[in-house]
Amino acid sequence: MSTLRVPAARIYYETHGSGPLMVMSPGASGTAESFRRVAEHLAARYTVALYDRRGFSRSDLEGPQDYDRRLATDADDLRRLVEHLSDEPAVVFGASSGAIVTLELLTHHPDMVRVLVPFEPPAVRLLPNGQKWVDFFFGTYDLYHRSGAEAALKQFREETLAVSDRLAMARAIDLKNQRALANATYWFEHELRQYPATDLDLDLLAAHAERIVMAVGRESRGRPCREATVELGERLGRQVVELPGGHVGAMTEPLGFASELVHALADR
Repeated sequence: MSTLRVPAARIYYETHGSGPLMVMSPGASGTAESFRRVAEHLAARYTVALYDRRGFSRSDLEGPQDYDRRLATDADDLRRLVEHLSDEPAVVFGASSGAIVTLELLTHHPDMVRVLVPFEPPAVRLLPNGQKWVDFFFGTYDLYHRSGAEAALKQFREETLAVSDRLAMARAIDLKNQRALANATYWFEHELRQYPATDLDLDLLAAHAERIVMAVGRESRGRPCREATVELGERLGRQVVELPGGHVGAMTEPLGFASELVHALADR
């Protein structure tokens, strides 16, 4: 368990196992805990680096933040972590909004990435009804301000997640815990609206498409993050790999998730 000094923050990280470096960028919770169970299985094959993204849990902010450039800053933190841990490009896995961060990393820092696995990024602008989903996320933010985090998270889970995911996410984000509440608040303020509304640079991503392994949850059919991932795969000419579980399959089915992820990365 260590910290890395970056501009205006300290990034908490930890490593497990041995082998090629795999860095895992978390989604809504923002913390290493999202991947705790799956990392136990991946560590037999990889040196797995887990971290808290800036502003979440143990990754403390230090001084003013440029929230107009938060996604670029998130990607730069990830770049610095890869550089800190290895002289070689890494396998980079990102889930949900963490997948948006990893796509930004590949767009602007491709030398850091050997293989990229974006798992269900909420790139909803790619969908034919994308504006509906952008409006939904803005509406959920408004509900958060009117009725609080629990009501807004409930709406978010019911509309965006498969049934199998909802209880797992509710348990993972326990708002009675002050740290979890602080993380949820940070996510509502700086990520819920902003990251799904991101316009991905498809031309730059296409230039590095051979490094991308698009991935979705087997139980996420019909849900916006899965459908956006499938659409992104089609636009980049990449097949989409299905992994066990839904949007939070790394938490609900860690052994199967890890096994099939390793298989998808074989020979890469």
